[in-house]
Amino acid sequence: MRRADRRYLRRAQGAAFCGDGPAIHTGSPRRAQPGAFDGWHRAATFSADFGRSVFLMPIAERRRRLLAVDWVEDASIARIWPNQVAVRIQERKPVAFVNIPAPHGRGSRVWLIDAEGVLLEPPPQSHFTFPVLAGVTEEQTEPERRQRVHAMLRLLDDLGASGKDISEVNAAAPENLIIITRVEGRAVELVMGNQNFSARMQNFLDHYPEIRRRSGNVRAFDLRLDDRITAGTREP
Repeated sequence: MRRADRRYLRRAQGAAFCGDGPAIHTGSPRRAQPGAFDGWHRAATFSADFGRSVFLMPIAERRRRLLAVDWVEDASIARIWPNQVAVRIQERKPVAFVNIPAPHGRGSRVWLIDAEGVLLEPPPQSHFTFPVLAGVTEEQTEPERRQRVHAMLRLLDDLGASGKDISEVNAAAPENLIIITRVEGRAVELVMGNQNFSARMQNFLDHYPEIRRRSGNVRAFDLRLDDRITAGTREP
């Protein structure tokens, strides 16, 4: 699982860009959330370069260390004559929450995930309003997680405004998506399949008063057949 290697950050806490040697200029990151990547990370990366010639800085190694931080999607470093270095950071953009089981069966931890399937540790005091993406595990490869994220994003894009109340998307089987959403104040589970999401949802919403009257307390429905809605099932 891709995460940041934070070992090199601890010793640089509180470090500042000062002293003799190169002047390091960092542009404001293209960021998803304030605090995800800050001056602390930059100081840790470049602390060994202060007091040294800019031409002795191992540019490739410094970029590698920046890219090791989970929130960094891309980074560029350029020497500027005579003694400056320009650093540009592009942060990753999370799209959902995921619950990853903790080691030894001790509950679970909440992570964020971006569109490429990279797991991100939530920054302190951050606030996001994303659905939970179920079906993601630590054992999966990034391509496997990416497939599930892309399936979720395709569903949400197709649903548009009718998906605003979705709290969870289960993509354990990317070809058979299951959502939890609220309809008329009730949480319902809907098996959506892998196509016609908007039409299936609209058909369900249009007929929901009658569906609720007939189905009583049932809160799980299969929408995969476009000409009917089945209550109380979610089998593949």
